[in-house]
Amino acid sequence: MLSRTLAALLALCLSACASVPPPGTTVTVGIAAINDFHGNLEQPRQPAPVGDGKGGLIAVPAGGAAWLASTVRAVRGRYPNHLTISAGDLVGASPLASALFLDEPTIAVMNRIGLDFNAVGNHEFDSGVPELRRKQRGGCAAHTLQQPCRLERFRGAKFAFLAANTTLAGSGAALFPGTALRRFGHGAGQVRVGLIGMTLRGTGALVRADVSRAVRFADEADTANALVGKLKARGADAVVVVIHEGGRTASADPNGCEGLSGDIRPILDRLDPRIDLVISGHTHRAYVCDYARPGARPLLLTSAGVAGAYVTDIALVIDPGRHAVVRREARNLVVRADASGEAPDPEIAATVARYAAAAKVLAGRRAGWLAEPLEKAAGTGGGRLGNLIADAQLAATAGAGAQLACTNPFGIRRALIPAADHSVTYGDLYLVQPFQSDLITLTMAGAQLLAALEQQLDDNTPEQVLACSAGFHQTIDRSRPAGQRIVAATLDGRAIDPTASYRVTVNSFLAGGGDSFTAFIAGTERTVGMTDIAALEAFLQPASPIRSAAPEARVADIGPPRAGS
Repeated sequence: MLSRTLAALLALCLSACASVPPPGTTVTVGIAAINDFHGNLEQPRQPAPVGDGKGGLIAVPAGGAAWLASTVRAVRGRYPNHLTISAGDLVGASPLASALFLDEPTIAVMNRIGLDFNAVGNHEFDSGVPELRRKQRGGCAAHTLQQPCRLERFRGAKFAFLAANTTLAGSGAALFPGTALRRFGHGAGQVRVGLIGMTLRGTGALVRADVSRAVRFADEADTANALVGKLKARGADAVVVVIHEGGRTASADPNGCEGLSGDIRPILDRLDPRIDLVISGHTHRAYVCDYARPGARPLLLTSAGVAGAYVTDIALVIDPGRHAVVRREARNLVVRADASGEAPDPEIAATVARYAAAAKVLAGRRAGWLAEPLEKAAGTGGGRLGNLIADAQLAATAGAGAQLACTNPFGIRRALIPAADHSVTYGDLYLVQPFQSDLITLTMAGAQLLAALEQQLDDNTPEQVLACSAGFHQTIDRSRPAGQRIVAATLDGRAIDPTASYRVTVNSFLAGGGDSFTAFIAGTERTVGMTDIAALEAFLQPASPIRSAAPEARVADIGPPRAGS
C-alpha cells in the first residue's frame, strides 16, 4: 500500500513539474510587419532612406513584391516561431498592375508570401463592402464595373482580415473577426500571442457613401480595451494591437521616434497597460518607438512606412512561467531592390511580370489629348489640373442639371503628362484619379454650399481648398475665425444666395462626407453619373484645338494666415 501511495505521489509530482517551465525559460516570437502596401507589386519610383553606417541616411531603391517576399522570408528565418502581419491598406489606391485586376494579384502574392493577418484599413473599402468580402472569400462575382478574374480564377485571401471595431449597421454584427490567438511551442514552454486588428475610427469619413451606410466604426481604444481581458482569459501571454492608424515623427530615420505626433498618440495613452505592442499604419511613415504612457509601462510602437519599402522585424521575448513579455525590440529593415538586398523571389517576380504586362496593354489605350503637361499642385489647392478635372466633371453631368462641379485636391494623385504628340493614355488618367468614384449631382441650398466651403478651412481637419469648375470663384481669408473665412463666393458673377437651390456635382467620396466635408451629405435629389476617370477621358477626346487647362485663378487668397494656424 505504501509503495502505491509513493508511486501516486511521484506521478503527481512529475505531472506538476512538467507543467511548470524551468526558471529563466523564455520563448521568442518574431513578427514580420508591413503596412500600407497599396498594391505596389512593382518597385515604387520613390527610394527609401536607410542608415549609411556613419550616423546619416542615404536613399536606396526599395520595394516591389518579389523583394518584399525575400526580405520577409529572411526575417522569419531568424525565428522558429513567427507571424507575418499587415496593418491595413494592403490594397486600394494601387498602381495599375494591381488595380486593373481589382487587386486580385496583390492578394495572390500575399498568399504566397505567407501573410497571416491583415487589419482592415480605410482603402480596403474603396470598392465597397461586398467586394471586400470577395477579397477574403474569393470567387468571380462582380460587385463593381470592373471585370473580376480577368487572368485567372480568384481564390481569395488565405490570411484573415481583422476588423474589431467595424460592425454592420443595424445588426451590429462583426464584418470580420476582431481577434486571433496563435500558440507557439509545446507543453510547459508553450506561449500564446493574442491579436486585435482594427481600422481608424475616422474611416467613415474616408469611404464611399454606401460603405458609410453599411458599416460603423467604433472608438479604437475602447474596442481594444474591451478585448484584452477576453484574450487574457483565453491564455494570451502577449497582446498585440494591429491598427490602421498612425503618427508622424520629426526625423526621416525609419528607426527613430523623435517628436512623435498624430492621432495615434491619444489612442496609445488610453490603451490597457497589458497591451505589449502596437503595429500601426495609415500615415505612411516609418518609425520604431518605445512609447512611454502616463502611469504605465512603455509600449512598443512600430510602422513600416508605405508601399513595401520596409519590413519591421519585431521580437517578443515571452516568459511562459510568468505569462508575460519580458523583452521587446524592433527595427525597420529596408527592402532593397538592388544587388545589396535579398535576391527577388522568382515565382512572385513571374506573377508580377504577368500582371504588369497585361496591365500595360489595358493602360496603353489612347484616352485623349492634352496641350501641355499639368503638374499636381503643391499645397492644398487643385491648381490648373484641378480646374481641368472640375470642368470635365461639370461637362459630364450637365444633363443632370449641374451648375457647378468641385473635386477634392487630395484625390488628385499625380501630374498629367501627355506624350510628345499630346496624347494621353488610360494609364496616365488612372495615375491622376485611381479611385474610379461615381459622380453624384445633388441639390444643395446656397447656405449648405457655403457651409461646405467653410469646411475647406476649418480648424478640425487638414486644409483642403476644393477645385471647382469654370464660372465659380471664391475669396478666402485665413486670418478670420473659423466659419467666417469665405469672404465671397460667386457663380457666373452672382453671389451664392443662401436661400437659392444649386445643382452641384462632386465625386461619391465627397457626397458621402469624405475628407470631413460633411455638408455635402445634406444634398438631395441625387443623380449618379459616370466615374470621375470616365468624365476626364470624355473631356479629353479630340477637339480643335487640343484641350488645355483653364488658366484662370478661381480662388483669391487675401489676408495672412491666422495667428497660430
